[in-house]
Amino acid sequence: MTSCHCKGDVPEATASTIYGMFDLFSSPGRDFLFITSGAAGTPRMRPYVVAGDGSPFRAANGIWMRPDHSLADCPPPDIVCIPDFFVNPGESVAGQYDAEAAWLKRAHDDGAMLASACSGAVLLGEAGLLDNRDATIHWGYVETLTNNYPGVKVKPGQSLVLTGEAHRIVMAGGGSSWEDLALYLIARFVGLKEAMEVAKVYMLQWHDMGQQPFAALMRFRQTSDAVINRCQRWAELNYRTPSPVAAMTKLSGLSERSFVRRFARATDMKAIDSIHALRLEQAKQLCWRRASSLSKRWRMKSAMRMRVFSGVSSAARSG
Repeated sequence: MTSCHCKGDVPEATASTIYGMFDLFSSPGRDFLFITSGAAGTPRMRPYVVAGDGSPFRAANGIWMRPDHSLADCPPPDIVCIPDFFVNPGESVAGQYDAEAAWLKRAHDDGAMLASACSGAVLLGEAGLLDNRDATIHWGYVETLTNNYPGVKVKPGQSLVLTGEAHRIVMAGGGSSWEDLALYLIARFVGLKEAMEVAKVYMLQWHDMGQQPFAALMRFRQTSDAVINRCQRWAELNYRTPSPVAAMTKLSGLSERSFVRRFARATDMKAIDSIHALRLEQAKQLCWRRASSLSKRWRMKSAMRMRVFSGVSSAARSG
């Protein structure tokens, strides 16, 4: 199923984030197959750019932006991505983006997932969606949130923060953490396999490898369903167990048919697929650790060769 993705943009937004995410969202289902087989696959997502009245405008640094839609004629989005934009750190933007804030609130009320990159979280605050909730933002804009939005709990050390009902609000911190955000959204709405394929195509790395982001992604998909939540947490620690789905079914106290349906309804994925994803993450982390170890050894050997070469050169000059 094609997912619609929408970016609400303001003239102070940076084009690199907007079009960078546009490229990543255009990739699932298409680019990896093209690279590996020579034939492009069918795109799984349909991104488009939305702004104010839909007229072209100059973004930050003078780059021209040509929106696909205005706020008024935008198709109903599944996801709204808010890019970073320039705002004076610590200052309020109250009253400057009322139309955009109201549109975001309506989209969220209609079931859309809202995602922000860097300072884009400020517009979530303007929409009244961060009251008494966790949030993250670029470190330079922490006070912009804490000074202006009551009860917001900023987690500046986290590259991704999910909050709200069914985790339908997700925020990325500063810099290029929008790449993490895009990969998370691809994994959540299309699939973990497709997210990893996009990461391979664009040679992307999560910015906080120590948190095992793909495994964390699976935890993010937990729901308010206490029974399914308990089963997911059990699976994170016991996915190597033979017949893990049967074990989760027993843990749930439900019949097999009821458990399968309830798990899929709560997480938008099959129970066995969640097990496969956890196993895949473990394999990925093992490969990453091995690659890091080999890279570290290679650097050490290279440094030793450089020292030896330097010593030989010095001896030759002194001779």
